[in-house]
Amino acid sequence: MPTWQEKFKQEIDRANEVRARGNEGQARVCARRAAGIVIREYFARRGIRAASPSAYDLLKELLGMDDLPADARQSAEALTLRVTEEFKLPVDVDLVQEALTLCERLLPGA
Repeated sequence: MPTWQEKFKQEIDRANEVRARGNEGQARVCARRAAGIVIREYFARRGIRAASPSAYDLLKELLGMDDLPADARQSAEALTLRVTEEFKLPVDVDLVQEALTLCERLLPGA
């Protein structure tokens, strides 16, 4: 059974691979899944039972936490942005980097 770190790395690697092939939409999906893996581990370490298996739902649940550090909140907010009708994000943000930042902030040294 792979560890959460291995699963996270797989998603980040997959995001970078599909981005290199020009599929930014799939890279965003992988980044959100990577964030979901981090949040599940973060919740487990804090004794919080995740309400949903969905990475998007986990991001929303995380955003509902009052004690969430500001930089982690910023990354989580970026990862919940909806795309426009042109399938672009409404702001210029790298969701793969935001998933990495979220991991560093929630699970430092992991």
